[in-house]
Amino acid sequence: MSVINTKSRRFRGISKTKMQKLLVGNGEREGLLMRIVTYVLLIAISFVFLYPIFKMLSRSLMGPYDSANPLVDWVPTALYTSNYVKAYQVLGGFKTILTSIGVMLLIAVVETMSSAVIAYGFAKFEFRGRMILFVLMLSTFLIPSQVTFLPNYVMFNKYEMLQSIFPILLPSIFGQGIRQALFILIFYQFYRMSPKSLDEAAAIDGAGPLKTFWQINFRMATPALVVVLVFAFVWNWNETNLTSSYFGNEITTLPVALENFVTRFAKLFPSNNQGTNVSNLETQLSEGIQMAGTLISILPLMLLYVFVERKLVESIDRSGITGE
Repeated sequence: MSVINTKSRRFRGISKTKMQKLLVGNGEREGLLMRIVTYVLLIAISFVFLYPIFKMLSRSLMGPYDSANPLVDWVPTALYTSNYVKAYQVLGGFKTILTSIGVMLLIAVVETMSSAVIAYGFAKFEFRGRMILFVLMLSTFLIPSQVTFLPNYVMFNKYEMLQSIFPILLPSIFGQGIRQALFILIFYQFYRMSPKSLDEAAAIDGAGPLKTFWQINFRMATPALVVVLVFAFVWNWNETNLTSSYFGNEITTLPVALENFVTRFAKLFPSNNQGTNVSNLETQLSEGIQMAGTLISILPLMLLYVFVERKLVESIDRSGITGE
């Protein structure tokens, strides 16, 4: 009888241990319960981010009658693709898209290169007041752009640089671009983690500081380069206050055109009628057209993420942003 009880207790102990490993897991493998919780959280977070996109896509394909019908919520009665045609015309078409990509890519490249050079100077060279200057440079990240906008605007207006790309480009060259202090910090962390033996070996071989930077440190900083380039492009793309004030009517980007969407639509499709009859609904600005314009304006960013998603995740993991 005692033997049976001992085997029964041992069986219950083994079953309890196996059940615990199955649900919670161990150090090598996740348990079933942890997987379920992880997937539920991932689905919930994905829903929060994807819901606005799906909602905009649904509303952008609705005609003026579906938008005015409270019974139509997600699925339109018919696909109204003319919303995208009108939104494309209001935003300025291919010219605005090409201008936006070209201008923002140029600014992002300049910010990335200047950040790499400035960070290299702080990380690799010893000089008096180095850390004081570095801290002062990082503190500019905490200053809102609205504080420096007015004096900068007056200065650029004095030198007749407004209505051009220079008010955004010149600060980027000197490390004062949009959120550029953060980019300098990213490169600084990466350079500090690189082994000094490589710099010493390059110096023994006769390489100067510029050659050492370009052929060794800059090439090793590819993960940081990818992260900074992508974020610089995205943050400059989404900036509308500075770009609309500095560029004026000479350079129009997609976000700025979207910001003035209602005014641009009224100029392109003038209508003197008011009401909700058939002719008026066809000529008035509907929610579907606005949603189509919003999707067109964020489409380049979505395509950018699709193409660089894997490289971006790998670069963030290796560039020291996570603190590893």
